[in-house]
Amino acid sequence: MHLAIRDADAVILLLDGKHGVSPFDSELIKILRALTCPVFYVVNKIDGYEKEDHVPEFYRLGLETLYPVSAEHGYGVPDLLDALVPALAASPPEEEANDFIKIAIIGRPNVGKSSLTNRILGEDRVIVSDIPGTTRDSIDTFCEIGGRKYLLIDTAGIRRKKQVSDKIEKICIIKALKSIERCDIALIVMDAADGVTDQDVKIAGYAYERGCGCIFLLNKWDIVEKEDDTLKKFTEKIRSEAKFLSFAPVLPISALTGKRVPKIFDLINTVYDQFTTRIGTGPLNKIFEHATTKTEPSMHQGWRLKFFYATQISVKPPTFINFVNFPEGIHFSYERYLINQIRQEAGLDKTPIRLFFRKRNAPEGRTAFKPRVLDKLRKKRSRA
Repeated sequence: MHLAIRDADAVILLLDGKHGVSPFDSELIKILRALTCPVFYVVNKIDGYEKEDHVPEFYRLGLETLYPVSAEHGYGVPDLLDALVPALAASPPEEEANDFIKIAIIGRPNVGKSSLTNRILGEDRVIVSDIPGTTRDSIDTFCEIGGRKYLLIDTAGIRRKKQVSDKIEKICIIKALKSIERCDIALIVMDAADGVTDQDVKIAGYAYERGCGCIFLLNKWDIVEKEDDTLKKFTEKIRSEAKFLSFAPVLPISALTGKRVPKIFDLINTVYDQFTTRIGTGPLNKIFEHATTKTEPSMHQGWRLKFFYATQISVKPPTFINFVNFPEGIHFSYERYLINQIRQEAGLDKTPIRLFFRKRNAPEGRTAFKPRVLDKLRKKRSRA
């Protein structure tokens, strides 16, 4: 709590207008009086003007300004906002925020996400507990390590829908999923003692669908009984259960002891550099030309597939469009082959890659006729 207060631009102390002043309120007010940032004392559960007779009790604490509100019905909230908004510091410019590598720390409840965040930051930034669901919201923290800037997003644990009955937890899970949407790299924290669970794979699927870079972190590796091939077997299990993330690195760590935690940022930097890679149109088309020459695609309804040219349209992740005569004729296995060729030729073995196909008719002088039609044309030319 002290760390959160220390770093805050403004503080709201929420007081209970229904039950009145508590000893804890007095202690908190003593702490807040020493702050230099604005402090707003808000008396909640005041459902209307007629209920404000409960407010004077709080003035005995020596407070100059009180804001009676009802969080449930909205009474008094506009007045609070009118006072709060001008007191907040301006948000950092968009380009400044973009300088940070955004990292979401995701996983099931109680796998050690908050412990990992605290280990990275070297301070008890978030509450750590053995009780699942302690982290109720996504917590953003800026840090700089090795000259690079990072935004760490510690998220609430994501449980199966049927296990989520609490309304607040449902909201927190939605926020956790939105954190994945705005991150560059997702650190998928798993409990190594539990092995690979169905929920681990489902959470990894959320990150994959978002298209962010991914790293599997096998936390609590220090308590796993290990043999020479334990890590190899664990990695093979992940590759088997989460085939869609075959490119994602796997790193065993211990948030408790700090073992291998520094290596996380070496991997983050490697994945991010690949995640933001651009390939020139010339080199890219050479990769596709070499790939399609080495292994030709199958025919589509008797027609040859022609690849005219490719271009990269975006990064995060690297995304490519290849113009062909029959996009619908590209089998998913051949698409996977082309993506693997990009990985090998461009050194993009640790990032997701997106590849799309768009239709383009054959340019003048080029054709994609069926073989039997080409044979007829050749015969006509030979007779002529």
